[in-house]
Amino acid sequence: MQPRAAVLLLILRGLLVRTEDWVTEHDQEGYDYERDPAYWDAQARDTLDAALKLRPVEHRAKNIILFLGDGMGVSTVSAARILRGQMEGRSGEETLLSMDTFPYVALSKTYSVDKQVADSASTATAYHCGVKANAKTVGLSAMAVAYECNSTFGNEVYSVLRRAKAKGKSVGIVTTTRRTPKGCVDIATQLVTNVDIDVILGGGRMYMTPKGTIDPEYPTSNSRKGDRKDKKNLIEEWLYAKPNKRSRYVWHRKDFDEIDVKTTDRLMGLFEPKDMRFEVFRNSTRDPSIVEMTEKAIQILSKNPKGYFLFVEDNHSDHSHVFTFGGNTPRGNPIFGLAPKKADDKMPFTSILYANGPGYVHINGTRENITMVDYYDEEYMQQAAVPLDAETHGGEDVTIYAKGPMAHLFHGVKEQNYVAHVMAYAACLEPYRDCPPHAPSHSSTNSATTPQLSGLLATISLIWLIR
Repeated sequence: MQPRAAVLLLILRGLLVRTEDWVTEHDQEGYDYERDPAYWDAQARDTLDAALKLRPVEHRAKNIILFLGDGMGVSTVSAARILRGQMEGRSGEETLLSMDTFPYVALSKTYSVDKQVADSASTATAYHCGVKANAKTVGLSAMAVAYECNSTFGNEVYSVLRRAKAKGKSVGIVTTTRRTPKGCVDIATQLVTNVDIDVILGGGRMYMTPKGTIDPEYPTSNSRKGDRKDKKNLIEEWLYAKPNKRSRYVWHRKDFDEIDVKTTDRLMGLFEPKDMRFEVFRNSTRDPSIVEMTEKAIQILSKNPKGYFLFVEDNHSDHSHVFTFGGNTPRGNPIFGLAPKKADDKMPFTSILYANGPGYVHINGTRENITMVDYYDEEYMQQAAVPLDAETHGGEDVTIYAKGPMAHLFHGVKEQNYVAHVMAYAACLEPYRDCPPHAPSHSSTNSATTPQLSGLLATISLIWLIR
């Protein structure tokens, strides 16, 4: 499978039209107007006018939505932008993604306390809890030592999600991954016992049930049976933890679609034994998409008049990957296509490449001739310079795109833990008490028919704070 850095591209790549000569037949004629300087002058004036009208929204945020896409370094976002435009029949480079329209942008440094190139555990602690941590530790300060369970006591740090729940808000998690990495106290157990989470949607069924439990979707599979050696059924524990609330559990799309959000207070949906499938491989008759899960979560959480916190992720993006694209490609070159010239070894190469990873293939001392393989196939792994079983994270900064109340606090270059502090301040959560004022009662944003979102979107994370 393709390294996670290109996850957003993988979601879309199966839909890309394969046509190497598309540029010459379509784009060269379609963009003649760009040759006129007046076009660029007018475009820049419109952008300047919009910037001059921009004013910070300085009242309190009622709701927070944090979106996070795995491996969304700047290069991955740029490639996804081009791909989207090409899927719509354009050359692609001029396309705007939704996040590109957000008015406030910042860069986030991703290193951890002990690593120049961080892992997902420590970075998740930074953007959720507001402190930088050591690699391989979650929800702990850097005083804790990885794999030394006795070092956790007294070094716990608390997430914005937990603080939002303490303030009376509803909270939810939507993900395409399993919710259950193992640790001193496994996170599956912590998921259902540490905080009362109202909506949990994603994968990881096998880590929630006793060892040997037959999976309802794959009853003949031994590798997908329940995996808990403590014989606990965490699904049932979560279901019956709040008897005064109407709780539901689903594992199939049919039951998910039939959920009545008006009569559901709490919802757990686990749609795969392990990670959910990439969108391009998703069985749409059995599993909902991340978009559909997000919509359902918002419908349930938004019933709380005090607001909510929702975390939506695709894997654990809080860093970049060693992904790049280049090669002196012409305007409109198919993003999964070849560079126009061969390399010094007289072999062709794709525009997209990795610095390391499983795409390193040498045959008789030279690179593989990729014209002999289908480099548009979903399973194709772009070539890598250094052989590794799995591609590594990248150490460069990632981008935060922000919109809504107090989103103007994202600017310049910031430490990653700053993300949590802006969310907490904007929604007046601990430790902040000298907070922004509430929105004016006459504000049009109070309209139930035209809610306006505010938030922070990043290639490390996307956060929307909702008024």
